[in-house]
Amino acid sequence: MGIKKVKANTPGRREATFDDFKDITKSTPEKRLVVIKKKRGGRNSTGKITVRHRGGGAKRYVRLVDFKRDKFNVEATVAAIEYDPNRGARLALLHYADGEKRYIIAPINVGVGDKLMSSKELIEIKNGNALTLQFIPAGMPVSSVELEPGKGAQIARGAGNVVYVMGVEGKYAQIKMPSGEIRLVKKECLCTVGQASNPDKRHISLGKAGRSRHLGIRPTVRGTAMNPVDHPHGGGEGKQSIGLKHPKTMWGKPALGVKTRKKRHSDRLIVKRRAKRK
Repeated sequence: MGIKKVKANTPGRREATFDDFKDITKSTPEKRLVVIKKKRGGRNSTGKITVRHRGGGAKRYVRLVDFKRDKFNVEATVAAIEYDPNRGARLALLHYADGEKRYIIAPINVGVGDKLMSSKELIEIKNGNALTLQFIPAGMPVSSVELEPGKGAQIARGAGNVVYVMGVEGKYAQIKMPSGEIRLVKKECLCTVGQASNPDKRHISLGKAGRSRHLGIRPTVRGTAMNPVDHPHGGGEGKQSIGLKHPKTMWGKPALGVKTRKKRHSDRLIVKRRAKRK
């Protein structure tokens, strides 16, 4: 993927950058592997807004991605590299030897015509192949990592995300997460060799509010710009600071830098915490 700029014909295009889509080889998705995305506007099953600033946006299809890679020891050919509007990484369309088709999250340097395979045994360690962590050499970059064997990939699925295998000892593999955290994962968990595709996604600048609306992101208003009835930070004459001992959320809970992670049983699997913000 590359980043392209356009002529500054309008203020909105002056700072905007765009994806050049040069790595895309197929423009329409596989019909049997898509479903219509139902929008909920950030509301739960009772109609209450649980995620703010969601709504609108362009219509999309959800691509049915194979996160489990459970078609073992059957060779597949990469038929196409496709765009997915629901994620930053590219998708690879696999045609298996028995005729089945599946989408996977494409790692970098995987192209049309490549032969890929998933296995719980030792196979060739190359970008796109899926193996259990016990067979991955120390220092190897991987993505789409499982947290529990057979549950499906949960770690490092986003554009450009990468996890490094630090080593395997006993029944656990030690991995370095994208956040810098080092944790233990069962060595039977599957992962895909190679960094997730499209690492330049983070450099795209939307440039104008309209592009956010197309993505289904609604405007965010600062608490200090509200009235006291609407937010604890609201009120005052002119542009005021927050004026509280601790910043608060709209509902009066501590905010901005407060730890929210509760004590979990998985804490024992964390070898080193992620780096603190400065």
